[in-house]
Amino acid sequence: MVLEHKEIQSLSDFFTELGKRREKGVYFYRINGYSEEIGRFLYDYYDAAGKCGVIVEGKIPNPTEGNLSYYYEMMGNDFQLSMGFIMSGLQKWLPRMNRSQNENVAASIYDSLEELRRAGKTENMLKNAYIKFMCWLYYKFERIVNQLGQQNVPKILYVGSISNYELLLISVLSNAGCDVVLAEPMGDEAYLKLDPQSQKSTLYTGENVGGFPADFSLKKLRAEVEKAEENQKLFGSKDGLINCTNAWIEGSGLADILKAPEQRGDREDLFYNCYLRIGGVEDKLTYANDLYQFYLELKNQKRQTVIVNGSIPNPTTDEIMKIRRNHYTGVEQMIADLQMNIQYPVSPVLQAVLCRAFAEVMKLEAGEPEINLNRLMNKGVYLLCWIRRYQNQIFKNWKKNDTGCFIHLGACQNVNEVLFMKFLARVPVDVLILCPDRNEHCMLEDTLLYEINYETSMKLDQFPEQNAQLHIGTAAYHAERELDTLMYNDSVIFRDQQFTKANTISLQTMDREIKLLWNTEMKYRPNFSTADGTVNMPVIFSKISGVKDRKTEDYWISIKQLMTPETVVIDHPPFLTSTSPNPIKMYAAEFFRNGKLQRRKIRNHPAYPYGFLREEMQEYILDKLEALIEQRLIRGTFENGTEYTIISVALNLPKQVTRLIQNFDFTKKNPKLIYINASEVLITLEDSVYAAFLNLLGFDVLFFVPTGYNMDNHFNQRLMEEHQTGDFMYDLQVPDWNTIPLTAHTSWRDRLFRKG
Repeated sequence: MVLEHKEIQSLSDFFTELGKRREKGVYFYRINGYSEEIGRFLYDYYDAAGKCGVIVEGKIPNPTEGNLSYYYEMMGNDFQLSMGFIMSGLQKWLPRMNRSQNENVAASIYDSLEELRRAGKTENMLKNAYIKFMCWLYYKFERIVNQLGQQNVPKILYVGSISNYELLLISVLSNAGCDVVLAEPMGDEAYLKLDPQSQKSTLYTGENVGGFPADFSLKKLRAEVEKAEENQKLFGSKDGLINCTNAWIEGSGLADILKAPEQRGDREDLFYNCYLRIGGVEDKLTYANDLYQFYLELKNQKRQTVIVNGSIPNPTTDEIMKIRRNHYTGVEQMIADLQMNIQYPVSPVLQAVLCRAFAEVMKLEAGEPEINLNRLMNKGVYLLCWIRRYQNQIFKNWKKNDTGCFIHLGACQNVNEVLFMKFLARVPVDVLILCPDRNEHCMLEDTLLYEINYETSMKLDQFPEQNAQLHIGTAAYHAERELDTLMYNDSVIFRDQQFTKANTISLQTMDREIKLLWNTEMKYRPNFSTADGTVNMPVIFSKISGVKDRKTEDYWISIKQLMTPETVVIDHPPFLTSTSPNPIKMYAAEFFRNGKLQRRKIRNHPAYPYGFLREEMQEYILDKLEALIEQRLIRGTFENGTEYTIISVALNLPKQVTRLIQNFDFTKKNPKLIYINASEVLITLEDSVYAAFLNLLGFDVLFFVPTGYNMDNHFNQRLMEEHQTGDFMYDLQVPDWNTIPLTAHTSWRDRLFRKG
């Protein structure tokens, strides 16, 4: 049965199966204009014809002498213009066709030849046309003749000015069950020269149609299809999760990142992430505290968070060696192979997103000038090392709508960091780049990036994390003004012992502020706050070096003025040494195993000394002990057994200290430690642990060192703020404090002639 030509409603009708078409039939259209819509259609039609059909550009080659010799050898030289002869010939020449296909093709050939006969063609001309049709069917279209009439309609794409005989054969195949598209970049002229009786196609004209591009060709279409196939191998299918980066944000900075998933968007095929860089600071006085509150809220939302201060540590030799790689000859081959290093078997969906993001940023990088394959591979290896390092932190137990947060404090100052930021921006994680120091140039440039910039600049080396040694400047430290307003806020009222949990924030202060803050309750200190039942306590951890104006009498008086009832004083160091009596030391190894503090074992052990304290305070002490170890604040932790020294010191505090801890209300006056070292004796490891631990518990810790000698040789980081208030003095003797007055004595002459 010959199929009729039907009209399309839209170009997409070409891709509908035969049985699902509005009218059962085939489509035969010529296109002599061009638009974006037609360009997309030709791309898709070319792809379909390549899979099930035939593509012709220019001309169908005439049969060669070899082609004709084989035909005559197989079929002989006879010819008859009859259905029986043509069907018999097709059965022998194209045996893969079934009977229905044979009949349809034979009938269509017969009609075409009969049309030529009526137009006045001689029998010899009809014979030559018949042989040409047969050769073309065998050598050019044999792959589709046995698919004619099936549900998946085979496609013919012809690009160029078609000849009369070519059009006749294409019509034969169309009538037998093929869709046909004739794309004529040269316009109507060649087509209009044909016999009007042969014009069996319909002209398609869409909206905004113009002439074909000068560079239009099948070669270009073929290149686009091959590129799409390569991209599918690299980026995966178009299905799956796609990033919706920043399109949903309101431009409110940190508040956007804190938005819950349901507030961002509801499309199931998208993940909504934020990619933000904030340059400068809005307010020096509140910046660090704002970041700290932001971090607490991330933790409260149970968001997986990674923080990098300064720059991302370079991959180690071991990390680099674990990246599998080979020798490559092309970018696509290299990217496809390197992708195999990305594995997340728990979630194939997430693994596909990670692989696609890796391929995307690597392809972007490959387009950079002066990049070669070896340099690109090195960048890829760096990128994979960081993906592996942070993957389990950012995507731990990942599920749909989980969005971690990667915070980079400081400008991105090398190309590898830039590449990693671009990668993270294309996976389910919020990326926050903080550049408070406007003097630092950030190399990151990305079309996806959203920026917020402030005029004020500020130096901040460490992001203020929970349970870490935070450094938040007071008003005087940053601007030396508005201190009283920040310190005294009578509207803050709390119940006694209202809170059972607290974190310490080490204040950066001016030296003259220490005396003002020393007796100030926690709730009146700058940057005090409460969040989720936890108090953020601003405490002092400072070292005073030198003696002002070399006046030793005033120096000792100034120290005695700080000796409140809540103050522990060490004035003849060392206070603790490795040989000091300590009943906990022999059990320290039992209390810390496999990198974990054995809290239950400690609480149940006969040697445990804090059973008389409030229950919540016992837990608080163990929390801070755990933090002191995990944060590796003391040099040698997890390296030479220092963690056992930390445990033995922390679980053997003097009775005076435990009593102060028992009475400690986190919103009121806090306990103090004054440590005076006027000698040339170095501070011991045990005393360093003692001071750091008391500071974590909430003590103000103040070192007085007239010699200026080093007091932090056992600390892994800069925990103390140092102030040099005068000249260094040596061989001073700590006095009997009972003999030191609380005020300096002045004569009537000094009072009369005092300066000012």
